[in-house]
Formats: sequence, C-alpha cells, structure tokens
Amino acid sequence: MPTTISKDGTTIAFDRSGRGPALILVDGALCYRASGPSGPLAALLAQRFTVFTYDRRGRGDSGNTSPYAIEREVEDLDALIKEAGGQAFVYGISSGAALALEAATRGLAIKKLALYEAPFIVDGTRPPIPDNFLASLEDAVAAGRRSDAVKAFMKLVGVPAVFVALMRFLPSWPRLTAVAHTLPYDITLVKDYERGTALPSNQWSGATMPTLVMDGGKSPAWMRNAMRALTGVLPNATYRTLPGQTHMIGAKAIMPPLVEFFHG
Repeated sequence: MPTTISKDGTTIAFDRSGRGPALILVDGALCYRASGPSGPLAALLAQRFTVFTYDRRGRGDSGNTSPYAIEREVEDLDALIKEAGGQAFVYGISSGAALALEAATRGLAIKKLALYEAPFIVDGTRPPIPDNFLASLEDAVAAGRRSDAVKAFMKLVGVPAVFVALMRFLPSWPRLTAVAHTLPYDITLVKDYERGTALPSNQWSGATMPTLVMDGGKSPAWMRNAMRALTGVLPNATYRTLPGQTHMIGAKAIMPPLVEFFHG
C-alpha cells in the first residue's frame, strides 16, 4: 500500500491505477478507499487516466493528527498532487467537492476541477443546518457514541428514519461507524455554506482553472439551486445536469462527463 506524508507529518494512504494524465478522486462523508464510490469509478477511469484514490485523514489506513483544520486536508491533497507528478485533474463529490474547492482556491496545482453536488444550501427550499449541529456531533464523537453521530448525520442529509433504523442491521453499518469521528471534518467544510443564504461572491475567486459543476436531474431543488449558484460565483465554470441521477450517482453515470471534460 503506497503512502505519502502530509505537511504536518500525517500519513496519507492511497492507490494508483491506470495510465495517462493524473486524476485524483476526493470522497465525501463516510467514504474511503474500501467503502464508497471511488473504487468502482477508478476502475473505469483507469482506461484513460492515472487515477489516485485516497483515504482522507482519519479514514481507512490514513493517519489522523489533531487538531483538525481545513488547511490540513488541503495539505493532504497537495501531497497527493506531488505524488502525481506536481499537477493533476481533481474530481470531488459531496463534501469532497467542498474540499476540492478549498484546495483549488488556495493555489494547488489543479489543471481542471470537476465537482458533483457540493451540499450547499443557498435559499429557503430546505432548512439550513442547525447552529448547534457541529457541537452536538463533536460531543457524540467525544463520548464514543459513534452510532448516534452517524444517525444524526443521516437525519441531517435527509435519509428517512426508517432507512436509518434498517441500516444498523446491514453489513455496511460497522464501516460507517468506523469513520464516524471524521463527520465533524465534513461539517466543518460545508457548514458556512448551508445557512440558506447566497454564496459569497469572492469565496473561491482563486479557483480560476476550468471547472465543471454537476448535479443530478432527480436531485432535490435545493441541491440543484446550489449548484447553479456555485457555477455563477466561480471564475471559469460550466454547469451540467445529469438526467435521471441523484446524489448517489454510480460510476457508469459519472464516468462519461468526467472523461469528456478532462480530455476536452
């Protein structure tokens, strides 16, 4: 298993596959190399790219140096870009899209950036994140109540209570609770953009590379409104809706627009 060392000394585990231009995939909440969408997507993209998947800090085989800060996760991605030869394409999904945006605007060597459904809330089409949510989540993690942390997160993102109750009996539940302590990291990345207010016009002004902002045609209005709004505040962005897709997009659905964009 290859690893790289981030600026603060944290070990970041990654996989490399395929041949071609370097492309780094950035996972969302509760996902890592052994559990989530990046593995199947990497297998498809490896026909055209050298694909890097990695465990964000605190997940899988990566380290978890405290205290957490967004800057540290940006440095982790920078370490991956150096492993990739000094520059790379980057694709981020959900909170991974928010992380990729932070990296892009802070000057990392990202040639092109693709984003799928960063979970921002920019209007009144859904309630904003509760003011105390991050503190409550941190309390649950600190007390070792990992299942409670995952359940609170699932409720926040709109998973019906009956499905959450059933998920506790599925084989995937232990994989989710194993990384529950990283949920505050994801909330830290997105909470300032989940207030139900317009996105700051200059927040990502440094992200000047060509950027593809995508959403699913079956995703809720609040998510699609946010992605249109994000496109409007980025310096060099194109907006695209993928018909019939939701937030849980499969590898076969997201692969073609990524290939088209990064090879274009």
